[in-house]
Amino acid sequence: MILSTALGRLRWIAIAEGISYLLFGLTMPLKYMMEIPGPNKVVGMAHGALFLLYVALVIQCAYLYKWSWKVTGLALLASIIPAGTFYVHAKYFGDHQNIRA
Repeated sequence: MILSTALGRLRWIAIAEGISYLLFGLTMPLKYMMEIPGPNKVVGMAHGALFLLYVALVIQCAYLYKWSWKVTGLALLASIIPAGTFYVHAKYFGDHQNIRA
């Protein structure tokens, strides 16, 4: 099962966090151009929670799987770049044996 390991949980949260970040592309125009702030509040709260969970899981996986500082830094940096978590998910989170580079 995907949620039975720390890396499996990280992979799932990376995708969810990336989707929540991209949803701001929809909710920000609603808030500022159409004066509908409700969806932005919901997406913002969900994104904030997913962001914190993603960072905690990256730190946990870095410790458990003995990731290098480079990979850990890239994984953390990806969380502040739109669609960055999709990239690290595809490049690094597929097999923890390849992450130590």
